[in-house]
Amino acid sequence: MEETHLSPQAHGRLVEELNQRTGTRRREISEWIERAREHGDIRENADYDAAKTEQGHNEARIRQLEAILKSAVVVESTASDKVAAGTVVEVMMEGDDEKSTYLIGSIEEKGRGYDVISPGSPLGKALLGHAPGEKVLYEAPGGRFEVEILVVRPPD
Repeated sequence: MEETHLSPQAHGRLVEELNQRTGTRRREISEWIERAREHGDIRENADYDAAKTEQGHNEARIRQLEAILKSAVVVESTASDKVAAGTVVEVMMEGDDEKSTYLIGSIEEKGRGYDVISPGSPLGKALLGHAPGEKVLYEAPGGRFEVEILVVRPPD
């Protein structure tokens, strides 16, 4: 199983979401199902169907959170000058006129104000361990591309 790199903030947020979904949310859905059953025939009960659908979504997210947290590696921000999980990297793609800024980490880091690149993605793998001023090549479905690393820094 591939490791999931998370900041301490993202890890805490996911643990909190898991606790909420396995506790409060499960009870709310269970009560909703019971109320819907009281309305009679469940074969033609839209409220019951909606509650069961919500229960399925909640249980799926619980399984997803458990898997993420099981493989999670909490990464502290460092003042490294090399690209690593948990760092923000500014790059210039070959042929582009504007720089792009990415957080190297898990998709669960979204919402921190950066586009996120997984360390296991083709671009993420190519960037890891390199420093500003270096150019790296990476293979993507659209071909082979060159990227120049401009800045490496911890997230804000």
